[in-house]
Amino acid sequence: MNITKAVENIFKKYLPSPFTIAILLTLITVLLALFFTKPLEVGVLDYTVDVLQFWEKGIWSNGLLVFAYQMMLILVLGHVLVLSKPVSNAILKVTKYCKDTATSAAIVACTTMLVAFFNWGLGLIFGALLARKVAEHAQKNKISLNYPIIGAAGYMGLMVWHGGISGSAPIKINEEGHIAGIMKEVSSPEILSQIPEVIDYSQTIFSLSNLLIFLAVVVVISGLFFWLGKKASPTEISLPEYQMNIDEKATTKAEKLDSSKVLAWIFGALIIVAFSYRYFDDIKALKITPNLINFFMLGLGIILHGSFKRFTSAVGESISDVSGILIQFPLYFGIMGIMSNSGMVTQISDFFVSVSNATTLPIFTFFSAGLVNIFVPSGGGQWVVQGPIVVESALKLGVPLNKAIMALAYGDQVTNMLQPFWALPLLGITKLKAKEILPYTLLAMFVGSTIYIIGLLLF
Repeated sequence: MNITKAVENIFKKYLPSPFTIAILLTLITVLLALFFTKPLEVGVLDYTVDVLQFWEKGIWSNGLLVFAYQMMLILVLGHVLVLSKPVSNAILKVTKYCKDTATSAAIVACTTMLVAFFNWGLGLIFGALLARKVAEHAQKNKISLNYPIIGAAGYMGLMVWHGGISGSAPIKINEEGHIAGIMKEVSSPEILSQIPEVIDYSQTIFSLSNLLIFLAVVVVISGLFFWLGKKASPTEISLPEYQMNIDEKATTKAEKLDSSKVLAWIFGALIIVAFSYRYFDDIKALKITPNLINFFMLGLGIILHGSFKRFTSAVGESISDVSGILIQFPLYFGIMGIMSNSGMVTQISDFFVSVSNATTLPIFTFFSAGLVNIFVPSGGGQWVVQGPIVVESALKLGVPLNKAIMALAYGDQVTNMLQPFWALPLLGITKLKAKEILPYTLLAMFVGSTIYIIGLLLF
């Protein structure tokens, strides 16, 4: 417990907000570019102007701004789906099987990871609401429960999300020309000629290696939480009922239109039909893209909520989740602009190549991604900053790109158990404190890291 308290104190005392970190990283990148990449024939003042132009160019990159909006929609629409009545009812049904801490923790951890594999925004809020409702169920039925363990179990989806269907790196490299687009100002023509147009899900998310690693994590982490539940002492629970769906009666004709089930179902069905027509062949080819996922969740969300009023109300409740992405992503794009246009990406990748080989590079990538995630707590932002380095290094050492990129994804997701940024929505819903769940998430991080490292070595 002393270790986890020390970790919490370090984060509180020395780690500023993610937005401040993004600004500090920007300033550091500018200084590093001036120090390491300035041509001898160019003056400091002139090159400073050049670096600032690189930065501005990166911030307003059209392709990357589209990426930011895609990631925001994935998070918002995932949250919206959890707030729908069918999903809320499913959560309540699951709580009936929660009879003690061990069983409850295993159920919450397992179901949360399975949901997060489909969509990380959905898994984040689903796990939080499930943990809260399990605690309310225990309180109502006089069941002794260790609530912090249940809350920690509800956060386990963030340890598997980047290796799942909505993972930022795997989903973007499935878009035609994305890898070549982020590497065109970084790599030599020889390296660029080796870059594939796409890397589809058959090589990443739905590859046998990733599915086996995911299965191992689900089984072992669920077992870990069952064991922790067996060893834990009950804690006091005093929670009011969390209202997930509140219907307001429509009084005017306009409100009745907003609340019309028929209109919502017709429009939602129209989206699903258009989705099926547009993306059926892509699904068969495992070409899963952000647009595909978001279009499907938009239609499904409207249908499950059963009215535009409930849908837009859920969007309003979910929108605060994306404030970090909205304002931080352009800063990360600026960092990438400096690194790619100044030649820093090539310098850093050359360093990794000099200290690695084809076997050790994925392991170095895993650990470096875990470290970067502490300072860049967004998988999308991390892909923008670290992705070009990983791609360049892998191609120079002959490491398969799909393996190197999945190593980045694993490293990014596992240190979410240490980085409290994405735990904030869960803590708000469960009313737990970071120090209460941190002992258990840290243990899960070490166990999960072991599985990922073994998986990278075996496959």
